[in-house]
Amino acid sequence: MKNCVLLLLLSICLACTNQDDTSNTEETPEETIDETANPAEDAVTDENFYAIPIYNHAYIENYEVDQVDYIVLNTNNAYVLVDPFEDDVIESIAEIKANRNQLAAYISIGTGEDWRDDFNQLQPYLTTEQWAEWPGEYFVNTTTTGIIDVMKARIDRIAELGYDWVEFDNMDWALYDETRETYGIQVTKEQGIAYFQELCNYVHEKGMKCMAKNFVENAEDFDGVTYESYNDDKNWWDASGAQGFLDDEKLVVIIHYNESNCDQVYTDYQAIYNENLSYICEDTNLKKYLHYNE
Repeated sequence: MKNCVLLLLLSICLACTNQDDTSNTEETPEETIDETANPAEDAVTDENFYAIPIYNHAYIENYEVDQVDYIVLNTNNAYVLVDPFEDDVIESIAEIKANRNQLAAYISIGTGEDWRDDFNQLQPYLTTEQWAEWPGEYFVNTTTTGIIDVMKARIDRIAELGYDWVEFDNMDWALYDETRETYGIQVTKEQGIAYFQELCNYVHEKGMKCMAKNFVENAEDFDGVTYESYNDDKNWWDASGAQGFLDDEKLVVIIHYNESNCDQVYTDYQAIYNENLSYICEDTNLKKYLHYNE
């Protein structure tokens, strides 16, 4: 009888021990959930977040631009620069933006273009001599007598159409003494700076972002910058300004022209800056733009 009692007590103890082991095993995953995170992988994702695809429908350097139909079918989470008032562009705005793209409107704030609908309104504020490098364009000659209202009317229309960015071309037209002397430009450097700053402030009031072009000095309130790079003239701009925008997590774009080895040029630029740099390259073999960061 005593032996039976001892065996019964032993069985109860073993059962309790097994229950404790099972409970400890079930609690283990709760203690190790945080150990599954990989901080290194998360850091890489953050580091590359601001490098996005770039598409350019707005202007030609040597070959063709990105066509609207191609953009609609192939872009996703990209910065897409277009001429904002072309009929096929306006018809495609909703489709382009549906793919999480940021749609940018190109405007030249330093020149008047004789093919624009508002050229007659701009003409009183322009030089009489045509820009030798770009037929049909005339430099802005004064910024204090009414041209601001004409440019703001453009920005109003761009906002109404649903654009996300306004890219300011030729914003440096008044900063070079040689250009000012050659064309008799009356605008001072200080007036030119005040002019593009006021227009960017107005873009912000309309809920959009400003893209600077080729320089960032006195453009600290801009949200991004695009630099034009050439096969025989790379990284010609103030590199510290570009790096400063990258450090501030602003969009920095290099559009590189007339290149046979686009991949190598991008690698070189990443070595100068970092992997946050966005890049598009005009390929001499394909005779069109190559897109990166997709």
